[in-house]
Amino acid sequence: MNTSLPLAITQGDPAGIGPEIVAKAFRDAPRDMRGCFVVGDLATLRRAAACIERPGDTSLPLARIDALQDVALVPPRCLPVWQLPELAGGEREPWGRVSAGAGRAAAACVLWAARAALAGQVAALVTAPLHKESLAAAGVPFPGHTELLQAEAARHAGVPIAQMPVRMMLASDELRTVLVSIHMSLREAIAAVTPDNLLQTLRITHAALSRSLGRAPRIGVAGLNPHAGEGGLFGREELDIIAPAIAQARAEGMDAHGPYAPDTIFMRARCTAGRPGEFDVVLAMYHDQGLIPVKYLGVDKGVNVTLGLPLVRTSPDHGTAFDIAGRGVADAASLIEAVRMARALAG
Repeated sequence: MNTSLPLAITQGDPAGIGPEIVAKAFRDAPRDMRGCFVVGDLATLRRAAACIERPGDTSLPLARIDALQDVALVPPRCLPVWQLPELAGGEREPWGRVSAGAGRAAAACVLWAARAALAGQVAALVTAPLHKESLAAAGVPFPGHTELLQAEAARHAGVPIAQMPVRMMLASDELRTVLVSIHMSLREAIAAVTPDNLLQTLRITHAALSRSLGRAPRIGVAGLNPHAGEGGLFGREELDIIAPAIAQARAEGMDAHGPYAPDTIFMRARCTAGRPGEFDVVLAMYHDQGLIPVKYLGVDKGVNVTLGLPLVRTSPDHGTAFDIAGRGVADAASLIEAVRMARALAG
């Protein structure tokens, strides 16, 4: 991937904190944001820049760019914007409210950035938070970024979505987790713990982290049930489904281990200054099992990475935070970490 290309950042839901953390990142982390530009709407981003103004500070300037090569010419602490024509002149969405207009705007930014990445026009994309209810209100037939990007990548490749399997990884300096399933009910997530889904997740994880680490990753696999089933006393999924999938992965050359008790495996994998983790990544059986440990260690450091796509996509480890949107108090740290990780993965 050509790292001389610019990096695209989507503005996120205009009613949430996405635009203001984007503006704050360009103001406070100019070195990290060099070579980045924002896909969105000038009026939305001007409003965001205004809400983060501090007494005595000059306003954050914005620059409309009409050619991607112009991104390199934008000076530090200036926010370059690629204006989507369909968003220009639209109604200003009120802060902190679900709306179809906000959902349409967020989806349009993601689609433009995804197509630019798939066409090789940008090095990677970082997505600011969108709101799933607004997305649904807009009639977008996908529940979130991951599924939307999966569908667009499949369309670009000319294959069915089933042939473009993706997985969600949440990563920080201390812990990485990859999920077998993403946005579905807990009942559906349990049903999704199948040999095929597990083996596919192991393969995607192994391939993605082998590229970024330069070696085969050590994969620890969490159980589904308390105590990883305790030999079948608390459920047989570990014996009948998870362990056979791990055995097959090992037969294919993967460094996979488990299943281990879900209440201890994340502590074993955690990497700290004085103690390297036993595993490079933990395979979690469902959404909250994997995300709670990473978020507990620090939402400001967590980054969401989509594995399996023919492009690099990262995002901050938090949502739209409607309750504080427009107040200028949102923390841009996770977005800045997402930009750093996108650069590393693109390289």
